Amino acid sequence: MAEVRQALAEATAELGDRLEAELLLVHVLGKPRSWLIAHADDVLAALEGDAYRALVQRRRAGEPVAYITGQRGFWSLELEVTPATLIPRPETELLVELALARAAPQVRIADLGTGSGAIALALARELPRAQLVATDASADALAVARRNAVRLNLRNVNFAHGDWLAALDGQRFNLIVSNPPYIEAGDPHLGQGDLRFEPASALASGIDGLDDIRRIVAQARLHLEPGGWLLMEHGWNQGEAVRAVLKGAGYREVFTARDLEQRDRVSGGVWPG
Repeated sequence: MAEVRQALAEATAELGDRLEAELLLVHVLGKPRSWLIAHADDVLAALEGDAYRALVQRRRAGEPVAYITGQRGFWSLELEVTPATLIPRPETELLVELALARAAPQVRIADLGTGSGAIALALARELPRAQLVATDASADALAVARRNAVRLNLRNVNFAHGDWLAALDGQRFNLIVSNPPYIEAGDPHLGQGDLRFEPASALASGIDGLDDIRRIVAQARLHLEPGGWLLMEHGWNQGEAVRAVLKGAGYREVFTARDLEQRDRVSGGVWPG
């Protein structure tokens, strides 16, 4: 039987990542990460040690930590995630920030392709008087998003099953947001790292990665109030192309915002009505 300190050291050596080693251990133990410091000399029970080693081996085989533990932090929320949903990433928080900067307290918002519900639920937490609709073509993903909403007690979000805007049933919104698939279908990164385990339908979109973005841009016009914003996440090298799509469809005030690493990340525009 190993002490907590020793078990962490061995797992860190295997994984090459101390944070991942800690996240897996606290998942096994049901403790917060802060517990590890105060209890570094505690001895793991045999069953705990066995369970921990099993999770470390799953991670070594490439399975994402978020799928192993079934959770991922995003914004101020702790979300359930499953292989039916994309794993929320920190760079997507820029989309939330930009949406909040353009949202009135009682705004109507649609989140397209909600997955785990990350974007919609972050906005619902910050805008308790807003009305949100979150759509997804995957019934399994919507079930995860609904569970997250219930657990977080966020009641101002409704969920609709359908492909992009088809689920909105003629409704109009002041703001439409989306983190759609935007990776090129032949991109070798799809066969690497965590992407190997995530749903392909949430990652890739045509030869240039922009098929779903083009659909959203074209269809959102029918669901935006005059002066309403459309905001979409995209790849670091797609800002110019997405701006061109938005301008070609008649959107105004078209812009691209960069993430913390100074890469193009979110583009959007206003529908003049």
